[in-house]
Amino acid sequence: MTTEQARELKPQEFEFETMNLQVGVRLQVMTHRHLKPVQYFSTLIGYVKDEYLIIKIPTENGAPIAMTEGDRLTIRVFSGVNVCSFACSVERVFARPLNYVHLSFPTSIQGTSLRGAMRVRAEIPARVSGSGGDAAPVACMLTNVSVTGARVETAYPLPPDSKMLTLAFALATPPANEEVPVETQAAVRNMTVARPAPDKPDVYSYGVQFIDLDPVHYTLLQNMTYEALLADRLKIV
Repeated sequence: MTTEQARELKPQEFEFETMNLQVGVRLQVMTHRHLKPVQYFSTLIGYVKDEYLIIKIPTENGAPIAMTEGDRLTIRVFSGVNVCSFACSVERVFARPLNYVHLSFPTSIQGTSLRGAMRVRAEIPARVSGSGGDAAPVACMLTNVSVTGARVETAYPLPPDSKMLTLAFALATPPANEEVPVETQAAVRNMTVARPAPDKPDVYSYGVQFIDLDPVHYTLLQNMTYEALLADRLKIV
């Protein structure tokens, strides 16, 4: 992580309105029943200012998790430019068939600002081919991604005159993790070669910028990036 990124990630106090919460926004819900917090994902149904929030009960293996009045929770949400976090508690549980809960209204909100194209570590199998289309596609791995580009690692070098590439990979869509195929043009911005260990072959790394990415695929990448950031800030590159 760079010094600039570390500065952007410095926590600060936020007002509730700063989170810009919209109905349907994806939330990370952390329960504290055990020694180690357990993470789930949910969505916001609504709220009454200064009184309570309403969220869907998170699910695990297709079934709502157990929640009881008084449970302590930590909620994280991406507001558009900030990742915000606050503590609250379960005030009322509406079980099947409604499956939602009222939470106490946050009294203290901590947030960190993120740059627009934050990259996160990834392991996404992909195939890359030159813009000419003459050579067979090369198997590769996306080792970090953002909404604007990716780091592509291959066991074989691409043709030295490769400036534009066609990149094909798949993204999982929540909540069922169905795979959506993505194919986009990408411009090569830099290239490095390194040997991970003395007994290992060279690895060729290419920094690429997506060109005219489909808006649907942009949204999927955005959701994947922010979800990774919410779940584990160590994934920031």
